[in-house]
Amino acid sequence: MLTPKARIALAVTGVIFFWLLAAGWLTAPLLDWAQKGPPSTDPLTYGARTMIVMLGSGTDYDDNHKLVPRFDALARIATSAATYAACKRSDSNCQVIISGGNPQKHEASEADTYLPYLLEKQVPRSDVILENRSLTTYENARNVAAVLHDTHYDTLILVTSAYQMPRALLDFHRFGLTPELLISNRRTAHRGWLPRLDNLVNADLALHELIGIAQFYVYCTIGWF
Repeated sequence: MLTPKARIALAVTGVIFFWLLAAGWLTAPLLDWAQKGPPSTDPLTYGARTMIVMLGSGTDYDDNHKLVPRFDALARIATSAATYAACKRSDSNCQVIISGGNPQKHEASEADTYLPYLLEKQVPRSDVILENRSLTTYENARNVAAVLHDTHYDTLILVTSAYQMPRALLDFHRFGLTPELLISNRRTAHRGWLPRLDNLVNADLALHELIGIAQFYVYCTIGWF
């Protein structure tokens, strides 16, 4: 049983840790660590048949209770659409795979929710493939690999946020896929004295990815991946 002094010390430590995260001082290095990885491929190359894979980033309900993409997903959609347009200008055969199931158990999957936004950006429905069953980054890679198994392609481009790219690359390599990398957006921590909700959100994202990378290596070691 903890003594009163030990309980006070534990409480003070907890408050300091929470403040370091919320004020950005601990979140910034965590985010830098999570987002440290292979840079986007620059410039991209477009083969005769190019597949652009966009990973999901969750959904939310807006004020009108309409299911909409989250902020990071909107950046991924915009980047994927711009990449598709550039690919078409190179006279390539181009397709976009939207990979994202329904881990939040909302009324529709990520892929199905994102589809109208991609169509609004002039990506024709005939060039979009929906992979709407994956619940994790590992399943994104596994299910995309299954989609591509009997498909001939020359270039594979992976689109996601900087914080997810290192783990996504591990998973895609696990299934024999070697995509060119395209980062849609980066997260930034804001250091200061006052706590900020966005710093806590960023800390949660960073820790989720870092723990996921550690989990990947542990699972590979024991034969689960």
